Amino acid sequence: MGQTIAEKILSAHAGKTLSAGEICLARIDFLMAQDGTAPLVIKAFEELGAEKVFDPERVCFVFDHSAPSPNMGVSSLHKLMRDFVNRYGIKKMEIGEGICHVLMPEKGFLRPGELILGADSHTPTYGALNLMSSGVGSTDLAIAMFTGKQWFKVPSTTRIVFSGRLKKGVYAKDMGLLMVKTLTAQGAVYQSVEITGNAIHKLRMDGRFTIANLATEIGAKNCIMEYDEETENYFRQFTERNEKIQPVFPDKDASYIQEIVLDVSSLVPMVAKPHTVNNVCPVEEIKGTRINQAFIGTCTNGRIDDLAVVAKILKGRKIHSDVRAIITPGSRKIYLKAMEKGYIKIFIESGCCVTNPGCGPCVGTHQGIPSDGEVVISTANRNFKGRMGNPNAFIYLASPATVAASAIKGEITDPREFL
Repeated sequence: MGQTIAEKILSAHAGKTLSAGEICLARIDFLMAQDGTAPLVIKAFEELGAEKVFDPERVCFVFDHSAPSPNMGVSSLHKLMRDFVNRYGIKKMEIGEGICHVLMPEKGFLRPGELILGADSHTPTYGALNLMSSGVGSTDLAIAMFTGKQWFKVPSTTRIVFSGRLKKGVYAKDMGLLMVKTLTAQGAVYQSVEITGNAIHKLRMDGRFTIANLATEIGAKNCIMEYDEETENYFRQFTERNEKIQPVFPDKDASYIQEIVLDVSSLVPMVAKPHTVNNVCPVEEIKGTRINQAFIGTCTNGRIDDLAVVAKILKGRKIHSDVRAIITPGSRKIYLKAMEKGYIKIFIESGCCVTNPGCGPCVGTHQGIPSDGEVVISTANRNFKGRMGNPNAFIYLASPATVAASAIKGEITDPREFL
């Protein structure tokens, strides 16, 4: 019987042929922790009695969840991280550099076919690059940071095929929300999710990252997209002429738990209602719901293609007087590119508050915590109670276009009115 992509990657990293359900010890290509998890990783690393990192070039700490530090407690944790970085010589992404799941691909740390671990639940985002990446607990990451290896149970695989062509005003985020609505939060627990289809092949990489990011919300262990011309073009910016990229494809007779076909030809702008990501409906069903805050950014939708759509909608228009609009570019590089293209000027002139790159508003540590009873529409990936820092607020999730249009009207709005 043939192998899925996940089975092939784990087999290559364990040195033996594996099938779903088997246990293996596999070598790791790259490790990441952010400032919400790295202090726990450091604690576990020290409790192991470890005195070295297996390869400092393959480990990175990112300051993004509470950056710049909003209080003394976080500052002490940041110092702990910086001291560890200096002691062991690992990579570091400082405050303002960007969001971990934007930076890891952007910095060229990753390659197709690799096995990546991150101490953050949305690490499957990197799977858009035809690799296997999973979120793990701090202790598991500490062990891998010391040994360069980790134990895995080879996951079974669900195959999702996106077919059809998107209509105007409908985006990758809407495709991702359709996926979450269809499979639900329990639809792929501890499974590898292979995503393919002609609708995926038509997406630029920024859109693919968005969908892979939302695979976490169906319980997936990881998400892997098939390698194609877009993937090849993406890696040209990082690879030397003599570096050979080795994509991984599933065998034709690979075994899947299920195959789900999602036709996006008739898809409309979608919104996830409070307080679960799979509580999804067409925007028309809740059109007119008043909002207090609009947030555009995060590891789901803080990339340059996202900001381009927002700029197109906001140009020459003003944010509603009753709405606070916050825009957070996903990285310093994206911020600079948005400045060069004139997007930042458009955002500020429209009445938006543009913050430094980071996770603050999304995770609810600072820079935009809503008040009791307030309604937020966000481009993020989660909307459970307390996600943005207040369990008494109401969070809706949508595409950057839908959020921008809603910010202008002061109520949840179909973005096609502005396109």
